[in-house]
Amino acid sequence: MSTLIVVEQPEKWGLDIPNVPVVAAKTYLTSTEYVDQPKLKVFNLCKSYRYQSMGYYVSLLAEARGHKPVPNISTIQDTKLVSLIRLASEDLDDLIQKSLEPLKSREFGLTIYFGKNFAKRYDRLCSELFKSFQVPFLKADFIKTAQGKWLLQNVSSIASQDIPNDHKADVVEFTKAYFSGKRFHTRKKQTTRYHFAILYDPLESHPPSNERAIKRFVKAAESLRVECDFITKDDYGRIAEFDALFIRETTNVHHHTFRFARKAVAEGLVVVDDPDSILKCTNKVYLAELLKRHKVKTPKTMVVHKQNLHDIIPHLKLPCILKQPDSAFSQGVSKAETEESFLSTAKALLEKSELVIAQEFMPTDFDWRIGIFNQKPLFACKYFMAKKHWQILKTDSDGKLQEGNFETVSVEMAPPKVIKTALKAANLIGDSLYGVDLKQVGSEVYVIEVNDNPNIDAGVEDQVLKDQLYLQIMEGMVQRVEQNKSRWS
Repeated sequence: MSTLIVVEQPEKWGLDIPNVPVVAAKTYLTSTEYVDQPKLKVFNLCKSYRYQSMGYYVSLLAEARGHKPVPNISTIQDTKLVSLIRLASEDLDDLIQKSLEPLKSREFGLTIYFGKNFAKRYDRLCSELFKSFQVPFLKADFIKTAQGKWLLQNVSSIASQDIPNDHKADVVEFTKAYFSGKRFHTRKKQTTRYHFAILYDPLESHPPSNERAIKRFVKAAESLRVECDFITKDDYGRIAEFDALFIRETTNVHHHTFRFARKAVAEGLVVVDDPDSILKCTNKVYLAELLKRHKVKTPKTMVVHKQNLHDIIPHLKLPCILKQPDSAFSQGVSKAETEESFLSTAKALLEKSELVIAQEFMPTDFDWRIGIFNQKPLFACKYFMAKKHWQILKTDSDGKLQEGNFETVSVEMAPPKVIKTALKAANLIGDSLYGVDLKQVGSEVYVIEVNDNPNIDAGVEDQVLKDQLYLQIMEGMVQRVEQNKSRWS
């Protein structure tokens, strides 16, 4: 993706950066030269971003042309949203407290120029705020509470005309340094249609997709003329560069994966899995209420709180299962064999959450996992329990993980009632990528949970469809991107 800097009076800036042209805003708005260059990242350094100003139109028309403006219109608006400012304040709380602790005042304003401030001690805080609100020139206002805690109160963009005169020489140097970094290189001209980001953690011990599966996703995307870049939690500020975000990292609401998904949606990207799906699937209490309301059969389930602890065992009997609301990969899930173990486990879980889930124990040799995307079944797997264990995964005393066997069958060969029940449960969440876990007992089928961001490993879930599994998911994402584009054309 080529990079372009747009300013109102280039001669006053004195920016000379290899491979990064600087053009006048009026030229960018009126010349046909830039209309047919879709792979273009536009840094808008105009005097003002106010409504219907030249700077406003640079970002607006850049989006209409398929360019990636920084800031874009939604980012300019984001700096005005109290909810997003509060979220940033919570995410960066430890860093904010550490950075501002020496200050004696009750208020503090931090100017941020391409992620930098004149005082180096604020470098990390500036960098993180720039990632959260990707505006070239930014001001963050903080206040100290009566308890001595610093809070991010307001974030606002700084138009170039409002940069103090004694800052301008340094701001030019910050700008040059930013664009001279290794990330800003001119790509060779590609014939790709779209540009996808794959969010992953190379150090994650049990990622949703193994390395071979990730490579097959990339291969499938390339066959559709889609370029893929791997990004990590440090690339928050790059989200606007892409057309879609594909998350292949274990998700959680209190995690950067959720922030990435929210940011991508705000930027107009296609996101799999979307933040709404993450929010709903990662909370077992929500799922229990949702499935009950829509009469989807599940094992007997009760929402546990401190007032009904002694009502659970008479209803569910022993043994029973206790789940923390955001449990994943069999972690945070316990089997209580005795009343004593039930009470101790439940009380421990209730120290972390106001509500937890209790379910009747329903032993089976295997669980079904039905993969669903775009409200259609993709794959059907049987996950067998680990040897001499009641779960698919078992952690030994030395921390070593044991897994049960698996068997992948075609969707057509799976019991129709299993597929029908899985679809009904998943469709209550949305139309993203889900893995529905079910138990089959005789002729009855019970939903255990609906997972966002399900495992898709080479050699397991792809045994039947092979490369077609990856292609179907990438094709679905391309179709969504095209639908997005058509709405704006």
